[in-house]
Amino acid sequence: MAAVFAAMGDTTRQRILLLFEPGEELSIKDIAAVFDFGRSTIVHHLAVLEKAGILSVRREGRQALYSVCHGTVLDSLEKLRLFIEEDLQEATALPQIAKGTRS
Repeated sequence: MAAVFAAMGDTTRQRILLLFEPGEELSIKDIAAVFDFGRSTIVHHLAVLEKAGILSVRREGRQALYSVCHGTVLDSLEKLRLFIEEDLQEATALPQIAKGTRS
């Protein structure tokens, strides 16, 4: 989960993810055409997203086609949601426990 959020914490990687339409595959060339960075910078960002499990890559000859792994992102968001809910429940339970011990 930490790797997903760390990878998504970079604005360039966020912009890369927003390029994808549902079910779409994009090549490095497609992605690089949108940015003013060199190809090596784009490849670095794609590698970070792939390592975190956010993107998958499929080779077609010499071309690498990337697609978003929505399940990985959704799973991380769900884990975060559960963590926040548990934390909120504990936070609201603490004042009640404290009140109960004063009686």
